[in-house]
Amino acid sequence: MTGLHRKHGFTLVEVMVALAVVALALPALMFALQQQVDATGYLRDKSIAHNVAANKLTEVRILAFARGDLLKGKESGVVTMGEREWYWWMESKLTEVPLFYRLQIDVALDEEDVNAPLHSLVAFLPADLETDTEVAPGNE
Repeated sequence: MTGLHRKHGFTLVEVMVALAVVALALPALMFALQQQVDATGYLRDKSIAHNVAANKLTEVRILAFARGDLLKGKESGVVTMGEREWYWWMESKLTEVPLFYRLQIDVALDEEDVNAPLHSLVAFLPADLETDTEVAPGNE
């Protein structure tokens, strides 16, 4: 039998086109993965910053209850959480509503980030904290 035997396989051009497609797709995939990793880290930091602010608010409420009045003015400090140091700034000022204070707690990872905190918590607290709590009618 004589005849031409056709060889099966890919030509050099087909292989080069396939490699070009892979070479273009891999950097785009790596970029997308890097963005996901960065977003996950940012969300972790935001969550921890929220916890730092919530803890500070709880601390302020406990101290205010023990002292009988709310801390007024500005205060700042550093706390360690999640094996990192977190900087917080707190400002308390009287609102337009009599006997209510607006308390703002800002939290950041860097001391210079006072104008761009990761988390900012605002709470409104009464100025006169009473030790007796009233029971709602019907819940006695």
